[in-house]
Amino acid sequence: MIISQLPVLQVILPLAAAPLCAILHHRILAWALTLLVSLISLCFSYMLLNQVLIEDTITYAMGGWVAPWGIEYYIDKLTAYMLLIVNGITVLVLLGAREIVESDIASDRIYLFYTAFLLNLTGLLGVITTGDAFNLFVFIEIASLSSYAMISLGRDKRSLYAAFKYLIFGTVGASFILISVGLLYVVTGTLNIADLSQQLTNTENTPTITTAFVFFIIGIGIKAAIFPLHLWLPDAYTYSPSIVSTFLAGTTTKVFIYVLIRFIYSLYGYEFSFFTESFHYLLMLSASGAILYGSYLAIKQDSLKRILAYSSIAQIGYMVLGIALITELGLMASLVHILNHAFIKVGLFLAVTAIIYSYNTDSIEKLAGIAKTSPFIFALFIISGLSLIGAPLTSGFISKWYLIKASLEADYWIFVSIIVISSVMAIIYIGRIIETAYFKPSAKQTATLDLDKKRPYLLFLSLVVISFINIYFGIETSLNVDMASQIANELINK
Repeated sequence: MIISQLPVLQVILPLAAAPLCAILHHRILAWALTLLVSLISLCFSYMLLNQVLIEDTITYAMGGWVAPWGIEYYIDKLTAYMLLIVNGITVLVLLGAREIVESDIASDRIYLFYTAFLLNLTGLLGVITTGDAFNLFVFIEIASLSSYAMISLGRDKRSLYAAFKYLIFGTVGASFILISVGLLYVVTGTLNIADLSQQLTNTENTPTITTAFVFFIIGIGIKAAIFPLHLWLPDAYTYSPSIVSTFLAGTTTKVFIYVLIRFIYSLYGYEFSFFTESFHYLLMLSASGAILYGSYLAIKQDSLKRILAYSSIAQIGYMVLGIALITELGLMASLVHILNHAFIKVGLFLAVTAIIYSYNTDSIEKLAGIAKTSPFIFALFIISGLSLIGAPLTSGFISKWYLIKASLEADYWIFVSIIVISSVMAIIYIGRIIETAYFKPSAKQTATLDLDKKRPYLLFLSLVVISFINIYFGIETSLNVDMASQIANELINK
């Protein structure tokens, strides 16, 4: 039955479709195929979530080789939750991608972009589903290499610099991860994550195990752009094609935060990670720095994409903070924010993408008064912007509410202050954009609407859907909060 093959189909489907895009060599057909594959993949992830809610966990032995001898795919509630997020974001990004990609990428390279996009999706889904440590490294590299390719395909020459910078940092991160996996294999003689966890439980703590732990944290910290290992992110988000920025912001860092959670709770165990190594204090310091530093630098930028890039650093800090609190409520808040921020940031990036497409600029100073000519785009931007700030009746408010509750429960008042301060800072940098677009009079340098371009109606449709999601999850929280609560409970009490 197809249901029994769903874990592997999540990975095989986009992997098989990627070379088809290259063979088709046609920009519209490549887009249509990529969108179709992402829709099917979304259906598969929804089916897996329903199956996991009934069966609790699903394991799939590749080639019939039972773990730990063979590669195992492991699907639990956390895995299914992340698969649904990544596939949902992918569909919404691709839906409005066609006109934008044709504007940002040379026509003879568009089919290559969709090939790289599908390989990137393959890597991300593989990272989420695999239960094998070396296989995890392989999928991380598939996702990373395809990301470098997508960023470099932009018309802006600075995209090559951004891709190269990301390549350098990504290679360093991957090397740390590979060394960590190698050290763990030397100690335990296995690569299966479940078996590794069991072996580590029965093995006395040694310098080799601690070194492997540190190396993995550094490697994942670079991949997830956790402060201060975030230096590749601002340029990658700013100079890459707009659809690439949107997709990376909605998926990549979230997937690596997932890897961090899986590593802490399913491999080493949170008792070792937090109490033996006192790792949570480092995470708290990193989260605080990210929230304040990212928000401060976002205020200073003129580029819309760069503002959102530095904002992402701050939002990653929120996710890390929830993990660092070492409580069920804190972990739940982190999981809730992974979902909420994915849709918030994709909504903001898609709105900025529409602005850049229509006005050929992302400079705030050149957007004076243009909300009068594009009221629809800016109305949808405001919805996602309010959600990022944490206004009531938006999904961002739910994230910050639970983070504040978790901080109070753990008796860390300082983090409540940091969250409130960063929210005020978000009001400033989002408010600057709104003030310029709505209230500043047009000037000579004000950008004008490019009437020669087709209106990206599918992009507008994606924006409407995401705006609805941002409001829906701010009012009806039974899906995201209840699911995150179940996952956190299982991980803490495992």
